[in-house]
Amino acid sequence: MPDKTEKYASSIPLDNNYVELPIPDRWTLSDDEMIKKSKAFYELMKKRHTVRQYSDRPVPREVIENCIKVAGLAPSGANHQPWHFAVIENPEHKQKIRDAAEEEERTFYAGRASDEWLGALEPIGTNDHKPHLTTAPWLIVIFAQRTSTDRNGRKFKNYYVNESVGIATGFLITALHQAGLTTLTHTPNPMKFLNELCDRPASEKPEMILVVGHPAEDATVPKHAKWKKPLDEIMTVF
Repeated sequence: MPDKTEKYASSIPLDNNYVELPIPDRWTLSDDEMIKKSKAFYELMKKRHTVRQYSDRPVPREVIENCIKVAGLAPSGANHQPWHFAVIENPEHKQKIRDAAEEEERTFYAGRASDEWLGALEPIGTNDHKPHLTTAPWLIVIFAQRTSTDRNGRKFKNYYVNESVGIATGFLITALHQAGLTTLTHTPNPMKFLNELCDRPASEKPEMILVVGHPAEDATVPKHAKWKKPLDEIMTVF
């Protein structure tokens, strides 16, 4: 029977020895500075909106790369970083994704979704027509990795995958907004076609397509989306 320590060590992607380091980047702010910064960030994020009408105005690739580097800084289970971002700019590639996504969406709206689900979507105004997938300059397909491979080619299991990828996605959306861009989270169901179109292994699970770009001049948002729960409904203090 293999030694348990040996088995565990083989699943670690990096050095498996615990080493302590001093905090490399320590922030020391006064209470007033913290309050000011938190208010300013709140005001910035209040301006974030999910948009479905996009301009074809180009966005430099460097902006996308910088924002994905931000996503890569997110905390993750055992620091395994179980994510991959497939970034698509090529018009023909985007068209293939749109064709496949709209096919799934037509099935969804034609009967796969329950009446309750469709009723919940009605105030948002969505349907099976997804022109944003080809109009926006960039699509980012986010994949969750159930397993990864270490530097020696050995596979290992990842932990808290959904939570980790969710946090990284939040980092990415925030970074893109801070850079002046608009996003849309699109989740056709099912999404397995994205593995083939993005050349990703079957072991990875596509989580969403993130549409990235500038809003069209006549872009709108549903009134329903402007409603947010008040603080006393989303926070409890003990």
